[in-house]
Amino acid sequence: MQRRDFLKATGAGLLGVPALSALSPGWAAELDKDTEAVRSLFESDDPAIMKLVEKVYDKCVLGKLFPAEAPLERNWIAPGGGYRGQWIWDTMFVVELLAILPGKERIIRDVFQNYWDFQPRWNARMPDYAHDMVPCMMVPGKDDWDKFPAYSQIPILAWGLERVFRRNGDKELLKASLAPLERFHEWYWRERDVTNVGLVAVGSYSGDIQHARFETFDFECNLDDLKLTPHPTRKGDKEGAWYGDICAAGNTAYLVMGERSLAALAEIMGDHAMADRRKARVEKSVAAMRAHMWDDTAGTFLSVKRDTLEKVPVATIGSWMGLTAGAATADMAKRMAEVLAGPKWQTPLPVCTVDRSDKRWKSDGFWRGDVWPATNYQIACGLADYGHKELAAAIADKTVENALTNGISEHYDSITGKKLGVEYLGMTCTVIAMMLDGLCRGHQLKCRQG
Repeated sequence: MQRRDFLKATGAGLLGVPALSALSPGWAAELDKDTEAVRSLFESDDPAIMKLVEKVYDKCVLGKLFPAEAPLERNWIAPGGGYRGQWIWDTMFVVELLAILPGKERIIRDVFQNYWDFQPRWNARMPDYAHDMVPCMMVPGKDDWDKFPAYSQIPILAWGLERVFRRNGDKELLKASLAPLERFHEWYWRERDVTNVGLVAVGSYSGDIQHARFETFDFECNLDDLKLTPHPTRKGDKEGAWYGDICAAGNTAYLVMGERSLAALAEIMGDHAMADRRKARVEKSVAAMRAHMWDDTAGTFLSVKRDTLEKVPVATIGSWMGLTAGAATADMAKRMAEVLAGPKWQTPLPVCTVDRSDKRWKSDGFWRGDVWPATNYQIACGLADYGHKELAAAIADKTVENALTNGISEHYDSITGKKLGVEYLGMTCTVIAMMLDGLCRGHQLKCRQG
């Protein structure tokens, strides 16, 4: 069962008429004005690109904003597809593009503050070791928010915060965010790097193994043999089997990415002590990734068994996030680019989410052979950072071209390019970010000057 289907089955709720009717006339008028403003903010010689930009902003960015609804006390962002709640992963891609629009500082502050508001509510009901978690999603109208979700998600908040700041320069946002964000990172290391080697696993305080998988790319093949165990050293009262026995290459890389962003933002705010603390985390984790996760035969980073550091012998989409995190050496990055350019990953629409030679690969398989614009965006960023700009452009241009041809959707079939999942999912706005960041060669889009 996919995570979004699971949420339907468990009654997490749909974003239906009551929620939509809660939008005030003033709010709706403001969104209409923003839609008009988009036309003046961007420029491209290709009318099809401009139409794509307008549609993405209308459907994937502005169309995902909602006013406060308890326990969310502030404006919030939904992922799309009728699912209520503010996720960690989906939201960070949306706020980056929202930050380009003028006058959106307050709304973006609200979105981040929803995460920080959750921490004291959670802490009041949970034991010390669980303090400062931020959940996978926060769902309006749920009374049992301390029971579900009892797990987090890919630790991308700091990366998203840095992307927003680079767009709008809002230091008030940083002032409110850095301290609770650092506490979240410390929760992640404490509760997911339980052997203190510098590699993070997945887990869930619910003890449900699928909840633990939801903490990363829901159905990655490298987690097929995942087991949940008690904490290996802590033997407190009422402890459960909450801790995954596989350290995920993807989630470890994302936490390194987040630490780099948090360190950079701390430096900007003059908190050099915080920056030094985060840099120390980066150094330890990068060394551990290189020592234990790197596999030269696979040409990428592999997940490992938590207690033995034995590699899980399958490369998945998370394997490539070591590029984006800056965890690869130059030689490792060269090897990764060689493998990414090969037939195991270069499906007609790249990049597929598992090694094409794996028996579980299927072109429309959910995180088992399909393609997601958001991960393509980050892989292309990583390749470009290491100087492999031609391969980055090939991936980015094919992703944008497919959105132009087949429409805007959650994910795609890696062979046919056809739409899969939720149309106009918020995080598919990354097809615009690819162009704005100069990753594409064939598809050009720029912000207007002045």
